[in-house]
Formats: sequence, C-alpha cells, structure tokens
Amino acid sequence: MAVFRPFKGIRPSPSRAAAVSALPYDVMNREEAVSMAAGNPLCFLRVSRSEIDLPACSAYEDAVYEKAKENLASFLADGTLFEEEKPVYYIYRQMMWGRVQTGLVGCAAIDDYENGVIKRHEFTRKEKEKDRICHFDVCDCNTEPIFLTYRKNEKLNRLIQNWIKFHRPEYDFQSADGFTHLLWPVDDDAAIAEIQRLFAATASLYIADGHHRAASAAAVGKKRREENPGYSGEEEFNFVLSVAFPDEDLFIMDYNRVVEDLNGLPVAAFLEQVAEKFSIEKKESRFRPMEKHVFGMYLNGDWYALTAKPGTYPEEDPVNRLDAAILQNHLLSPILGIEDPRTDSRIDFIGGIRGLEELERRAGSGVAFALCPVLIEDLLSVADSGKVMPPKSTWFEPKLRSGLFLHRLGD
Repeated sequence: MAVFRPFKGIRPSPSRAAAVSALPYDVMNREEAVSMAAGNPLCFLRVSRSEIDLPACSAYEDAVYEKAKENLASFLADGTLFEEEKPVYYIYRQMMWGRVQTGLVGCAAIDDYENGVIKRHEFTRKEKEKDRICHFDVCDCNTEPIFLTYRKNEKLNRLIQNWIKFHRPEYDFQSADGFTHLLWPVDDDAAIAEIQRLFAATASLYIADGHHRAASAAAVGKKRREENPGYSGEEEFNFVLSVAFPDEDLFIMDYNRVVEDLNGLPVAAFLEQVAEKFSIEKKESRFRPMEKHVFGMYLNGDWYALTAKPGTYPEEDPVNRLDAAILQNHLLSPILGIEDPRTDSRIDFIGGIRGLEELERRAGSGVAFALCPVLIEDLLSVADSGKVMPPKSTWFEPKLRSGLFLHRLGD
C-alpha cells in the first residue's frame, strides 16, 4: 500500500509561473545556469542553483545554501510564491512534440522509500546526496520533486481526465525549450479522498528520475525525527514532494556515451576486437539504432551499426540484457578499459535530446556510441527484481520544471 497524500503547496502566482519555472538543478553546469537565469530575477535557479548569485565559489559552500534560503524567503515575501491554505493535489500536464504526459503532484512517505514500496533502480553518490540534504534542510523545503511512476490505473486516469474536462488550468505556458506546461489544483475534498484511496491500493511506486533527491529527502526526514523524538509520523518532514505519472505516459530517450580515446589501440585493432562480440556494418550517414541490442558507433568520421552477437546477453537477466550493460560488459570495459563508468573521467554521457550531432562534435579522436532507448517495462522489471540499472541508462523527457510546486518540511 502506497502513501501519496495532499500537501499545502508553495507555488508561483499564475502570472509569474512561466518566469519562475526552470529546468532541474542537476541537468546543467554553473555557466549554463548563469546563462539561463540571465535577465530574469524570478528564475527558480536562484534557489535551486543559488551559487549563480554569488561570486565564484564551490556549489557546496554554506553560503550557497544560505543564499538559497534568502532567495526563497524573498520570493515568498514579494508574492512571487505563495502557500496554499489547505492540502491539495495538483494535476501536472506536459506536452512535447505532440506527446502528452499527465501526473499527480503530492507527497510520498519516506517510510515507503525505506521499506521498498517506492522502488529504486539506481545507486546514488554520497556527495550528491549531501548537497541536496543541506539544500532541503536549510531551505526547510523540498525545493524540487522526485519523479515517480506507477502501473496505469484506469480509475485514477478517469478521475484526472474528468477534473481536466471541467476545470481550467491555473498555469498554461510554454517554456524556452518549446514544451507546454499546465497545472490544475485539485481542491475538492471528495476528489482528494478518492485519489488518496486509489494510491493506498497501489502496491508499488517506482522512481523514474530523482534518486538523489529521494535519498536526500529521506535523510532530512530522519534527521528531523532525531531532532523531534516525540514525532507522530504525520509531520511534513516525513513526506517527500513527488510527481507520479502512469507508466504508459512516459517517454524515455536514448542515453549515449562518448569515450575520449581508444585506450591506446589503432583504429584497425580496435575494430578487430569489437568484431569478436558485435557484427559491424559501415553506414553512409548518421545511424540511430531503433531496436534492442543494436548500437550506433561514430569513429574516425564514420558511422557504424554494431549488433550484439548471440550469447552476449542472457535474456533471463533483467539487467545484463540491457543495451547499456551489453556495451559496458563486452566493449567499454574489456576493450576501452572503462571499468567503472560512474567515476572514469574518460567517458561522458549525452542525453538523446542533444541529437547525434552532439556525439559527432564530442567524439574527437575517441569514439561515440548511440544506444536504443530503454523501455519503461525494462525499468520496472529491474526495480521489481531489486537490482539496479547500469549508470546513465535512462533519459526522461520532458524534464519536470522546478519552482512550480514546493513542499515545506517544518518541525
């Protein structure tokens, strides 16, 4: 049984929603964040990436978290943001390239994260957890949501569609990337109770994206429990801001790889070793793989199609049958010497939203690989098995906008 409850959201006034909204904090570097916020004093990056308002410094300095707290307080004081009078849910719809995904914004329980009702598919890194722990704790808010999914529920779908049919959205704007964002508060007590009941009958929720935010929110909740030994379990710090989408709505793009060199191998010797585990076909133009176990490879100005040979992937293993695992196990590690892609500085990862042109630009004297996107069924299978995906396996689009809803933690 999953807990997913309404909350007193902090959000922008409708006239300022477009100006406030921003991409998530972790999809950009400092220079990109500065550029995105330039000329816009309301941009939420001034909270989520508050180092942009300070002289050059580490993103992890105490002053950065204090600046985030200060900027958030300023947004609340001048009416850029306001807090709801009662706990509500929100329906959040995103539209991209003719596709629509519609989710519910609410708060999941950190106990469900700890006991496995909320299932994970990635490892987290302690230094990244520590950053958001400090950020959430100092700001006294979950400033960005975690991105959840669940197996589709027809009753929940009908409730959402009926609400949309008979209510106008409070937000309806297009972000700089051309994607449309709409938001409907669900403030009717009967609808709120029904949403809560339907989620309570849901066996599992799955983290699609935001593993570090989830881990950090859970850590802050446990910290506040220690500070409040008489806690009841109903305090807001026991819950984490989330957006939950049905699995059928989600769009996963390819997550590609670039390795800066050939590990000392001449091109001919490299291709000879690759051919032991992959069939190689040279292409006349850019090649984007459209089926599992087929890869695009850009090398020395040419594109190739690589097809994994039989025996390179065990069909019964939900992890090692994934293309990211096949590439890692049979090419990146044994041939290019990338033993740990999480820490090796020779490899970089490029979301499919950037296109194959970015792979060509970045390959240099090394090699780039284009992968077929992971299916949502594969992600759920890995999570259900209790295992984790290979690093950088999934790139979800569109990204959840930051600043449209926040959750105050309290004491």
